Amino acid sequence: MPNLSRNPYRTLSSLPSLKVIRPTQRLRPPASGNRLFLTSSRHHQPSNVGDVGMAGKEAVIGKQANEPLTINGIKARREKAGKLVAGTAAYSDSDMFKSPQAFDKPKAKRWDHLLSQESRAREACVLKQAAKHLKKPGLISLGGGLPSPSNFPIDSLSMRVPAPPAFTGAESLEAHVGKYDVLKNENGGVYDLSIALNYGQSIGSAQLLRWVTEHTELVHRGIPYADWRCALTIGSTGALEQALRMFCDRARGDSVLTEEYSFSTALETMHPLGIKVFGVRMDEQGLLPASMDEILSTWDEKARGARKPTVLYTVPSGQNPTGATQGAQRRKDIYDVCRKHDVFIIEDEPYYFLQMQPYTGPNAPDVPPPATIEEFLSGLVPSLLAIDVDGRVLRMDSFSKVVVPGSRVGWITASEQVVERYIRHAECCSQGPSGVSQVLMYKLVDETWGHDGYLQWLMHLRLEYTRRRNAILAACEKYLPRDLVSWVPPAAGMFLWLKVDHTQHPQAATKSIIEIEGDIFNSCIDKGVLAIRGSWFRAERDVPPRELFFRTTYAAASEDDMAHAIERFGAAVRESFGRAS
Repeated sequence: MPNLSRNPYRTLSSLPSLKVIRPTQRLRPPASGNRLFLTSSRHHQPSNVGDVGMAGKEAVIGKQANEPLTINGIKARREKAGKLVAGTAAYSDSDMFKSPQAFDKPKAKRWDHLLSQESRAREACVLKQAAKHLKKPGLISLGGGLPSPSNFPIDSLSMRVPAPPAFTGAESLEAHVGKYDVLKNENGGVYDLSIALNYGQSIGSAQLLRWVTEHTELVHRGIPYADWRCALTIGSTGALEQALRMFCDRARGDSVLTEEYSFSTALETMHPLGIKVFGVRMDEQGLLPASMDEILSTWDEKARGARKPTVLYTVPSGQNPTGATQGAQRRKDIYDVCRKHDVFIIEDEPYYFLQMQPYTGPNAPDVPPPATIEEFLSGLVPSLLAIDVDGRVLRMDSFSKVVVPGSRVGWITASEQVVERYIRHAECCSQGPSGVSQVLMYKLVDETWGHDGYLQWLMHLRLEYTRRRNAILAACEKYLPRDLVSWVPPAAGMFLWLKVDHTQHPQAATKSIIEIEGDIFNSCIDKGVLAIRGSWFRAERDVPPRELFFRTTYAAASEDDMAHAIERFGAAVRESFGRAS
């Protein structure tokens, strides 16, 4: 099996004289702690997010060289910066790993006026503040509650993963991590179990944060403001809950805008927080900017029972449940409406890299896939983060849909102020993602695959999902009554949104849409297929639906099973409408 030490990122020799490059003058918050939010100076690298939440030692890495924002450029930067040294609970931030050109831009706007009382009240963890005294030479610590790694009952972990670029399983790579790899300079010598299995920083490990920061620059080239940061999360659902609590306040009567059909778990996260949710009309590209602008321009607080929304939650690519993908101009138009009304955007993008080949029809030739990584990246629809000139976007990424959902590891990207508030929340809640998950993901995406291997994996998934989508569309063409059921071929994600024309139902005059939907759903279950009721995704549950939908997915079932399932769904629809099979 190939050895990880052959990875170009891991062939660097240790440089004992490395130092963190710091500016000669450093801004510090007042001792009173009244100023909670500190943004870095224009060329501040790194800043340690307001000098709070520090561990006994910070991560150590050399200065980032001015190299192109390419995979080869990242490799060159790593080689010139030298080996990353980051021990147990070492503090790091994205400024340590960003390219120098990222700093030559304006800073983000501040969002004090939108933050909730809860968020403004959160202060740094006092135990992490006390840990900064561990830097003093000769100091013996009786303070921190970090267990000794000698008592960890796991000595090593190994995993076998498919090798790029084919990922067929015929060729595989092995990754290993031991307890004391850093001390012994084994298995890469950067991240080991003595570090990963102990307590860490809420922002995440320096090792994985470096990869995430580089990946963010590689994909969203030229983020328009300087002081953006990344922080690791426990997945997008947990990140959303924290973001909502940061920007929404029950006592203020805050509300959120989202697509009129939205991710049901997101809605179920909002409602218990006392946040009112209002849906924006959609078309085949998702959220309609004109509808959003009209809602905000004509807002009547008394009639609506809530303040004018200051937060938009949106899933721009392969939206759950509709499968809609916002085009580049649509995203710009949505962003302009948010600027006009001073709305902060939560951009939830678990399906961003599942943008598929164009659908050409059941018998038409396929469109050739991207031939290179550069072609793949340039073909992605630009993200809201990439056009964010204000720093009003908090983007949520996740490994759940593109690697494994059980990792419960993702990351956010936002302005320094927003990330600092996020970390303050995480310190007292989740404390960041699992160390086991972090070290396994690091070993996979950094030491084993590298950036090029990971992007090749995403290109591989693109074709897998294209094949699956085409299979379910072929089944729909074959088995569904086209005069009753219609759909738009999804351009991204894993969902197909089926619209059933309820107006043709023989009992349309006496039965509600919800009742007809329920009849079809129950018939589907009886016939052996589960298709999710569209009404379960309505943003405004108290408003009767105008149309009838079902959500289906092509993510897991085999092509044969998908065909059988669609055939059963078609039979249930025909039965409900009184038509012979």
